[in-house]
Amino acid sequence: MRVLIIEDEHHAQKYLSNLLITIVPSVQILDTLDSVEDAVEWLNEHPPPGLIFMDIQLADGLSFNIFKKVKVDAPVIFTTAFDQYMLQAFKVNSVDYLLKPIEEIDLQNAIDKWQQIYGTNAAFNQTSLLKVINSLQQKEHFRQRFLIKQGKDFIYLATDEIAYLYSSDSLTFIIDIYNKRLVTDTTLDTVEKELNPKDFFRISRKQIIHIQSIIKIFSYFNHRLKLQLKPESRVDAIVTRERVKEFKTWLDR
Repeated sequence: MRVLIIEDEHHAQKYLSNLLITIVPSVQILDTLDSVEDAVEWLNEHPPPGLIFMDIQLADGLSFNIFKKVKVDAPVIFTTAFDQYMLQAFKVNSVDYLLKPIEEIDLQNAIDKWQQIYGTNAAFNQTSLLKVINSLQQKEHFRQRFLIKQGKDFIYLATDEIAYLYSSDSLTFIIDIYNKRLVTDTTLDTVEKELNPKDFFRISRKQIIHIQSIIKIFSYFNHRLKLQLKPESRVDAIVTRERVKEFKTWLDR
């Protein structure tokens, strides 16, 4: 079994690789890639693998974009941590999908399904899968709430109650519209992919703001912008020079 893994989280790559080796000791893992760009390049330059494990959320966007840029001549098992993508259509039009964290029995079942369908060297036809992907991309799926742990208890916070987020000391903080500070285990990079870009913008490597939190915009030195936010920002809200043009475009939509 020749497998390609497309997954942007290193620990998830390693976990899946080890699980595959446990289930199928003869498995040949051809490569592990973490981005749409790398996947497109690899698929253009190598013969198709027997099976692809493909995370939906990658470092540079949704893995669905791979299908727009290169012909995928191999069956796909999608993996995702977000139930918004848990669609029965994947079970029909791809080999399967697996919800993270991946359970050994679910992986075994997905491999069994792959062997039943493609063990006779049946050709993979991506046409029906592309229809599902196109349908999904016409709909916008974004995170609606965060589950936040507080001591031994949990609360949930709706995304429309978020004023801004920032990272500090390897933690990600959420400031809500009531000026309450909460901590989430999710990294800022991951959060950026999950939030609706119509409402949220990443102004710097360390901060994402909601459009409704902006009170005033000031010119700042070195061709940057400084924002006055509500509630008042606990860290300087500076739009980096590289993001200023995109930020202005975002505001002017």
